[in-house]
Amino acid sequence: MSRFDEPLTKALDPKTAKLLHGVLGLETVGDLLRHYPRRYAERGELTTLDALEVDEHVTVVGEVTRLMRKPMRNRGGTWLEVEIADGNGNRLYLSFFGKGSHAAESRLKPGTRGMFAGKVGLFGARAKPRWQLAHPEFELFEDGEAGAEEFAAAPVPIYPAGKDVTPWAIRRAVGVVLDTLGPLDDPLPADLRARHGLQPLGEALVAIHRPKDFAEVGRARKRLKFDEAFVLQAVLLQRRQAATAWPAKARPPRSDGMLADFDTRLPFSLTEGQARVGEEIAADLAIEHPMHRLLQGEVGAGKTVVALRAMLQVVDAGGQAALLAPTEVLAQQHHRSITNMLGDMAQGGMFGGTAVTLLTGSMGAAARRAALLDAASGTAGIVVGTHALLQEHVQFADLGLVVVDEQHRFGVEQRDALRAKAGESRPHVLVMTATPIPRTVAMTVFGDLEVSTLSQLPSGRAPITTHVVPAAEKPHYLERTWQRVREEVALGRQAYIVCPRIGDLEGDEGDLAAPANTDDERRPPLAVLDVAQLLTEGPFHDLKVGTLHGKLPPEEKDALMRAFTRGELDVLVATTVIEVGVDVPNSSVMIIMDADRFGVSQLHQLRGRVGRGGLPGLCLLVSDFAEGTPARARLDAVAATLDGFELSRVDLEQRREGDVLGAAQSGKRSSLKLLQLLRDEDVIATAREEAAALLSQDPDLSSHAPLRAEIARLREDERADYLEKT
Repeated sequence: MSRFDEPLTKALDPKTAKLLHGVLGLETVGDLLRHYPRRYAERGELTTLDALEVDEHVTVVGEVTRLMRKPMRNRGGTWLEVEIADGNGNRLYLSFFGKGSHAAESRLKPGTRGMFAGKVGLFGARAKPRWQLAHPEFELFEDGEAGAEEFAAAPVPIYPAGKDVTPWAIRRAVGVVLDTLGPLDDPLPADLRARHGLQPLGEALVAIHRPKDFAEVGRARKRLKFDEAFVLQAVLLQRRQAATAWPAKARPPRSDGMLADFDTRLPFSLTEGQARVGEEIAADLAIEHPMHRLLQGEVGAGKTVVALRAMLQVVDAGGQAALLAPTEVLAQQHHRSITNMLGDMAQGGMFGGTAVTLLTGSMGAAARRAALLDAASGTAGIVVGTHALLQEHVQFADLGLVVVDEQHRFGVEQRDALRAKAGESRPHVLVMTATPIPRTVAMTVFGDLEVSTLSQLPSGRAPITTHVVPAAEKPHYLERTWQRVREEVALGRQAYIVCPRIGDLEGDEGDLAAPANTDDERRPPLAVLDVAQLLTEGPFHDLKVGTLHGKLPPEEKDALMRAFTRGELDVLVATTVIEVGVDVPNSSVMIIMDADRFGVSQLHQLRGRVGRGGLPGLCLLVSDFAEGTPARARLDAVAATLDGFELSRVDLEQRREGDVLGAAQSGKRSSLKLLQLLRDEDVIATAREEAAALLSQDPDLSSHAPLRAEIARLREDERADYLEKT
């Protein structure tokens, strides 16, 4: 067994090992050694205190400026308040109670410096609140192993920590492991290290945890970043190699089939991009190995038409196609859209077409049995559904193509479950996303797929104007928002109003213009039910308003969308169930309440629901945040451009890499600790080239056992499931 795989329970005392596992999820020596310092402190450096956030668990480096004994208000005795400064005029206050206050008072003298760790809170008068750490852990630089001499000579690592686990406790645990580490097998071949000036793995780990100076930190980070990129790319390339070796039925195009008939009926010409991508997909489908292609494109770029043409090519060749959608609303929308585009061809039989069947988890028993029979018998050439398609009892006669809409909602296992329904012959796979992806993200997250991009919008798409509505600063702007909706409705158009929450939680107040911050925390997010009630009782009292959210019965959701599509409703107040795929050409206004609670990509998706029918689109982002705040800057960025690729970079810059790879959503640890997808583009590209060259010479890595072990470790920990973003 590699030393990296040794359980921490063997390497450390049981109490420390249990804490590290319970709080930080660290199980092995390798996990601990790859829990890298977040930053390093040095003598004379103090933490800037003007970037703190409420409830954040922080470690700050500061200087004690004064101590104050204060009486307890409701009971006898006193408590200790300690003021620390950051050297820039900012102050943070530490509160100690009971016996702990006396121990702290004996050590925290004015002028002493140290590290203080705890959860940040605000207290005091509402007009002038003060930052506070209640009963924080601390370590002074004059104490113990982090003494003044050591601190003056070398950077002091500050680790990502948590409740009951301090950065210095982690440092001590790492020290115990490093002292007994011994030689390590290096996953990077020596010639590769020499080409790129990379130090051996053991040296890099010692240097990043016990650096003598910041130059050592830089060299260690360079090596360890390359490790992350190289192993990730090797896994993806191996996955791609394995996929190309699988058998699949070739589904070549026919000149006299449904696809040809469909093309002659199209009321518009395909864009140049749609035609080009269509040719790429048609060529892939004609090969006896499964296609694995990602189709990305702006909101409204016409991906559905491209996917339908691929599905028809497969049906023409005697196979079936399955379209997997993340929500019932979207599955129903796709089913309606495909049926409408095919016209009488969707009735099959004498019309020379094929049946289009819908299968969702909440269908009635009779309808579900009929849909299952259509899929199993082959009567339905196209089956549209949700996760219900993944269930074991769903069978297909000859599944030739799987189309996955909004790939970020599905995981690798879910894709594989649908692939497996084709038996030994794997189906072709086309995954679609309307969230444009920067090159390095595509290379890392979707590196096992060929990528096609639709950047050209079809003719007839109208421009969308976006503005931020600062509801707290300027309440009359919110009033004007409702007036704009009424003006559009008066012109015969329709509007969406999106809220972050449904509104069935106890204690919701539903205040449309409540301030973003109360004494210590933000108010609950605005809710569909509350906002709809306030609007129907107020500015929209004479309009036809519908409410749509995920907890409604499927038939009710479908009826609401149909009514909105037919123009029977003026306004639809909804959650993000309308985020993707919903197409109502007459809708011209999108109002997003509490817009700061949504991600950049989500806002871009929602905005794409308007401007679809030639009508100019208007998107208003309502927020309580003031100018100069990070949340407001994010909204201003969305308002400033319709370029999804530019926005995707903004989004990535503001999110953790683990979020992008899915670790945060799935509860797994991200394999990226140091690598940053945008800043390290060159590292990722170089690592991919090196991994490809190595695998071309040694596909099974039989001569590279340490690298093979590292890849196995990644897969065993399920950290290679980058696409799992459910």
